[in-house]
Amino acid sequence: MYSLITGAATSMAYKVKNSLKKENIILGDYAELPTTMLSKTMIQLPNPASLSYAHEMLALCLDKEIDHIFPLKEEEQSQLNSAKQLFVEYGISIMPASGHEL
Repeated sequence: MYSLITGAATSMAYKVKNSLKKENIILGDYAELPTTMLSKTMIQLPNPASLSYAHEMLALCLDKEIDHIFPLKEEEQSQLNSAKQLFVEYGISIMPASGHEL
């Protein structure tokens, strides 16, 4: 299983990644990323302004075998926390920001 850290276009994502000391980490961002950066471990995320954001994220997590999400941006945290029970039903944990907000 994988952990997803959002805000990949920021240095905070890399700080969180290094603090986790895990191998199975995917970085993602809804901000436009250069196509040369996109890979198995760097992905484009849905925009949290989308009305179906939670469902898009759930589908992405199920497709990519993600079981932990570290949402670093406030709008992502808000949307995901509102749908936390949905994610829990699928075994996906929304991790607290714990001071990592951007």
